Amino acid sequence: MGDKNQNSHRAYVVRLELTDRPGELLSVLEPIASNGGNLLSIFHERGDITPSGNIPVEIDLMCSSEQFESILSSYLDLDIKVTQSGEEKYKEELIILLIGESIVTDLSEIISSVNSEDSLSVVDSSTTLSSESPSEASTILRLAIKENDRLKAIDLVKSVLSDYGLHIIIDNEQGVGQ
Repeated sequence: MGDKNQNSHRAYVVRLELTDRPGELLSVLEPIASNGGNLLSIFHERGDITPSGNIPVEIDLMCSSEQFESILSSYLDLDIKVTQSGEEKYKEELIILLIGESIVTDLSEIISSVNSEDSLSVVDSSTTLSSESPSEASTILRLAIKENDRLKAIDLVKSVLSDYGLHIIIDNEQGVGQ
């Protein structure tokens, strides 16, 4: 019977806007834990502010549809602004390396630009800055993408990042491309 229950669990994504005050992130995680959800990842960047002055947070979790509805209901009760929720739409991964001076000045904006696309979500990033040469700054972005949408995702990444003057190297599973 436990296996049947486990099979009903699915991946969900919730995008929220939080005020910048101590304890806000914890208040978002508590309903997941108390409803039996399993936290898969959380993306929270304090430097990225929404037009309403809040901090965007994206949470990926695994739970049943009933648990998910309870979690969303808890957010409503806590007056937490939910901007998007639903089944996880990302099934594949894309790794890109970005090199250039814009990494130093525009990294938050670059990540926000990528995240604004419906088919892409930045899951992780790792940045290396050069004190001697800003043009050698680099960041690796790990993107979650929709299943069977790899070529579209690559085109979107190139399009979104074209204005930043970056060198873009993409690991597209058929070898590295530029």
